[in-house]
Amino acid sequence: MMWAFIFLYILGINIYQATGEVPSVQMYYVKLTVDKSAIANVSRILASFAGNSILRVEDLQMSTICERVSAHKECSCEPGYRWRDDICESDNKCTFTNSASPHRCISNNTVTISGSVTIKGTRYQNCLAFKETQQYRDCNSNLLTEMKKVYSTLQGFEALKITKYSVGSIIVDFEMTVVTTLDTQDLVNRSYILIKSLSASFNLETTGLVRLIMPENPVKYNDAHTLVCMLNENVDIVPNWQLQVSSKQVSKITDGTVSHIKNTAGNSTLHLNKITEVWAGTYTCTFILNTNSCVITHRASALLDVALLPDIDITTDPQFPRCRNTDDLLTVTGTCEIGTSTENYTVTWSSADRSSTIFSETPLHVSGGNLVSTAMAAVGCNMTAHKPQLTCTFVNRLHQRRNASVDINIIHVGEDFCKAEDDWGEAKPDHTFVLKCFNSAGKRHRKCNGTIPVEWEEEESRCVNQEVNAIWQKASMVDIGIGELDENAGEVFSNLNGVTNNTETINSHANMDASVGILLIMSEKLNHISNDATVNDFLHSCSNLMNKSLQGAWKGRRDDNLTLAETYLSSVERLIEVSNIARLTKKTNIEVDQCDKVQGSECTNKVFNVTVKFHSSYNDTVKTTGFQQLVTYLPNKDDKYRPNSIVVSTTSKKHSGSVQVEINFQLHRPRAKNVEMQCVSWDNTTRQWSTYGCEWKRTEGHCVCSHLSSFAILMAREPIEIPWMTEITYVGLSVSVVSLVISLVIELTIWSMVVKTNTLYLRHTAHMNISLCLLIAHCCFFASSKPLKISDTWCKTFVVLKHFCYLATFFWMLCLSSTLLHQTIFLFHEVSKKTYLRFSFTLGYICPFLIVTITFLCNGGAEGKYFSRDTCWLVYAGGFQGSIHTFLIPIGTIIIFNVFSMLVVIMKLVNHPMTSHHSAAAKTIMRTVVLLTPIFGVTWLIGFGVTIVDLTQGQLALVVNYLFVLMNSFQGLFILLTTCLGDKLTRDALLKRLRLRTSASTAESTTKSDPSVKK
Repeated sequence: MMWAFIFLYILGINIYQATGEVPSVQMYYVKLTVDKSAIANVSRILASFAGNSILRVEDLQMSTICERVSAHKECSCEPGYRWRDDICESDNKCTFTNSASPHRCISNNTVTISGSVTIKGTRYQNCLAFKETQQYRDCNSNLLTEMKKVYSTLQGFEALKITKYSVGSIIVDFEMTVVTTLDTQDLVNRSYILIKSLSASFNLETTGLVRLIMPENPVKYNDAHTLVCMLNENVDIVPNWQLQVSSKQVSKITDGTVSHIKNTAGNSTLHLNKITEVWAGTYTCTFILNTNSCVITHRASALLDVALLPDIDITTDPQFPRCRNTDDLLTVTGTCEIGTSTENYTVTWSSADRSSTIFSETPLHVSGGNLVSTAMAAVGCNMTAHKPQLTCTFVNRLHQRRNASVDINIIHVGEDFCKAEDDWGEAKPDHTFVLKCFNSAGKRHRKCNGTIPVEWEEEESRCVNQEVNAIWQKASMVDIGIGELDENAGEVFSNLNGVTNNTETINSHANMDASVGILLIMSEKLNHISNDATVNDFLHSCSNLMNKSLQGAWKGRRDDNLTLAETYLSSVERLIEVSNIARLTKKTNIEVDQCDKVQGSECTNKVFNVTVKFHSSYNDTVKTTGFQQLVTYLPNKDDKYRPNSIVVSTTSKKHSGSVQVEINFQLHRPRAKNVEMQCVSWDNTTRQWSTYGCEWKRTEGHCVCSHLSSFAILMAREPIEIPWMTEITYVGLSVSVVSLVISLVIELTIWSMVVKTNTLYLRHTAHMNISLCLLIAHCCFFASSKPLKISDTWCKTFVVLKHFCYLATFFWMLCLSSTLLHQTIFLFHEVSKKTYLRFSFTLGYICPFLIVTITFLCNGGAEGKYFSRDTCWLVYAGGFQGSIHTFLIPIGTIIIFNVFSMLVVIMKLVNHPMTSHHSAAAKTIMRTVVLLTPIFGVTWLIGFGVTIVDLTQGQLALVVNYLFVLMNSFQGLFILLTTCLGDKLTRDALLKRLRLRTSASTAESTTKSDPSVKK
C-alpha cells in the first residue's frame, strides 16, 4: 500500500500543463493490483485527493478479477470492461499460467489508434538515421513532443509512441491509446493542427470505437443469426463488412442469398440466414471517414465459431457379400468417411436389423487425407426376408446430428451374380458397384444387369477433374454474399478458361457435364457481366468447350435428362444477353456481334459469314451469336433432315413487339437439286427443332423468321419424291419395251415391202436402230432399278450400257433428222445406201462409243466420279460438274439440231402449193409435229426443263417432271404409233402382209378340207 502512495506523490509533482494551441490537462491512468479485501481501504485513502488542486484522483473502478485454479489463473472482466483481442478472444473468462505477467481488462470505451503520418520536406529527415545516433534520438524526441502537444489534449488521452520510420517522403507509424469515449471530429480537428504544423497527411485506424455484437460461440450449423456493428457516433457512413477465413483469404461481405446487410446512421446489421462452414471466421466491420489529407478508419473484429456437420460417404466392404452356405456368418466392414475438419465429432454406429450385429468400432482417425470411422458387423446368411443396414451418426459439440446409412446387399446361396472383374468385385443383379475415383472427384459406377445371363454393363465414369470440381463449388457460392458478385464471377470464368484451354483434362462426359453445369449455375445467378476481362474469359471458355477434340465428351444426358448441348445453348444465351458486348467478338468456335436498332432502320450482325438482319418497329439492342459444332450435338428427332449450318442465336433487350429476322446462312454442304431445306428454330418446350415462325425463301441458306430464338438450317437427306412417279415410269417403260418389240417385229415383217427406195431404206434402217438401242437401254434401266440389290460390277456395267445405248439412240435420231433435212433442202440429190450406212453407223455407234470410253477412262470408272452407286446412273454434281454432262451436252446439241430440222420441214410443207390454205397448213404442221417429235427425241427437251426447275419451287416443277416422265417413259409407244401405225406406207404394207397371211392360211385350210384337190 505504501508503494501506491509514493507513486501518487511523484505523479503529483510531475504534473504539468500541456502547451499548444488548445489548453488541456495532462491525464495519467494508474493501474493497481491489490487483494480484493483491500479495495475498501484503498478507496478511502485515495478519496482525500478528490479535491486536490494539483492532483485529482477520480473514477476508481475494478476491471479484472483473477482466481488461482491449480497451476493456472482464471481471470474475468467486470462489466464495462473487455479483453484486448491480442490477449484473449473470449468474451469473459480467460486462463493464464501463474508465471505469466498479469493481464488486465480494458474499458469498453478504450480506443486504440494506429496511425501513419507522411511528412513532406526534410525537417525530420534525421529520424531516418540509425537509432543509436544522437541525431535520431533528438529528431524522434522533437517529433514525439510535437505530436503529444496536440494529441494529449484529447479527452482520455493515455499514451502515444512512435513505432517505425520509413522512406517515402518521411513516413511515421505510431500508436495512441485513449481510454474514454473518443469524439471522431475532435480527433480530426487535432490531426488538422498537426497536418498544418508538420506539412503532413494522416491515415488513422481506430479500434474500440466500433462495437461488434456477435452471437455466442459456437453457433449451430444451418442456424440463422444477426451480427450488429455500432459506431458510438451518429455518422452518415456506410460500413464495410469483411470475413477473414485465413491469413490470406479475406473477402468482402455483400448482399447475397445467405447474407443481408441493413445500414442506418452509425449502425449496421448483417443477417445470415443459413450459417455453414464457409461463414466461420473473423468478421470485421469498418467505417471509413475520408477528409482532406486525413483518412480515419474505425474498425472492430470478432470471431464467429460454427459447430460443423459433415458430408458423409458410407460404404461396405465387400459391397456385395456372398453366402456360400445358408448357415454362413459373414463379416462386413462399414466405413464412414468425411473431409478433414476442425470439429471434434463423436461417431456412433448402429444397425436397424437383427440380422446384423456390430461387434467392433474404430474411432474417427485420419486416413488418406480424410477422417474415417469403421465398424465391423456380423451378418447371417439365413435371413432372406430382411435387408441388413448399417448407420453411422456424427454428433458435433452442440449435439447436432447427421447420419448416413447403407444397405448390406447379400448375394444369397444359389443366386446369380456378376463375377469379379478387374477393379470390380462381385455384384448382385440389378445393383450397381461403386468405386471412388483416383485423383478426381466423384465415383465410378458399373451396373450388374438383371437379365439372363447376368453380366456387367459398361462402366459409367463420373470422375471430375479436381480443378473443374473446385470451380463448380466456387460457382455454387458465387452469390451467397462472400465477395463481390462481379469479382466472384470473374474468378470463376478466369479459372474455367484456364482449365478448358487444356482439352485433355476435360475430355470426358463427366468433366463436360460439370463444365456445362458451371455455365448453367452462372446463368441463373448473374444479372449482368460488365467487366471486359470477365466477358472475354466467359467467351473463351464457351469456345473451348466446342473444340472438335471434345466431340466424344458431348454424348450422354445430364441428371435432368437434358442433353449437354441443350443446357449449354440456353445457358450461354442467357449469359450473352446480360454481358456487356459492344463490338464484334471473335473466338475460335463462337462469335458474338451486336448492333443498335434505331426506329426506321434495320440492324445487321454478321458471325461466321452468316448475316442476320433485324427488323422491328422500335429501338433495340440486338446480339447475334454463332456457334460452331453445336448443331451436331443438339438432338435431331427428324430422321429425314440433317443439320446443314451453324447455330445462330439472336437476342434483344426488349422481348415484346413484332420482329422479323432475316438470316443468310453459309451452308456446310451445297444443296443438291430437288433437296428441300427447312429453316428451324430451337423449341425449348418440345426440345427439338421447329419450323414455327420460320420460312425458307427457296434460295441457298436464306431464311426469314418472325421471332427471336436460336436458328439453323436443316437439309433433307433425300431429294423430294414425286407421288406415283416410280409407278408411272415402270408402267411407261413396260409399255415402251413391248411397243419397241412390236415395232421391230413390224419392221422385220414388212422390210421387203417398204424399202424399195434408198430414202425408205435409210429411214427404216434408222427406225430399227433407234428402236433397238432404246429397247436395250430400257431393259438395262429395269435391270438396275434396285441399285442396292445388285453388285458394284453389275451396277457399273448397266451404267455403261445405258450411257452408250441412250447416246446411240440420239445419234441415230441425228442421222434420221439430217437425212430428212438433206432430202428437204436438196430434193433432187440422192445419197447412196453405202455412203449413208457408213455415215449412219459411224455417227450412230462410233461417236457414242468414243464419248462413253473417254468419259469412263477420264474418271477411272470410279464410283462417285463416273457413276453413282445409289442410282446406278451418271453423277450429277451441279452446273457443268459430273459425268452426267457427257450425256446432256451431246443430246442437247442433237435435240436442238433435230428441232431445227423439224422447223425446216414444217416451213417447206407450209410453203407447198398443196398446203396454201390455212386449215390445210395447220393440219400439216400438227401432223408433222406429232409424227416427228417422238422419233426426233424432241420430248427430251422437257428433260432440260427438269434439270433447270427444282421440285422445291412448287407446282410448276411437278408439272414439268410429270410431263417428262409421261412423254419419255412412253416414248416406245409413241414411236410405234408414229413410225409404224401412223405412217400410211408402213400401215398399208402391214395390212397387206396380214391379208396375204390370212389368204394363205385360208387357202391351206380349204385344201386340207377338200379331198378332190390334188397336191
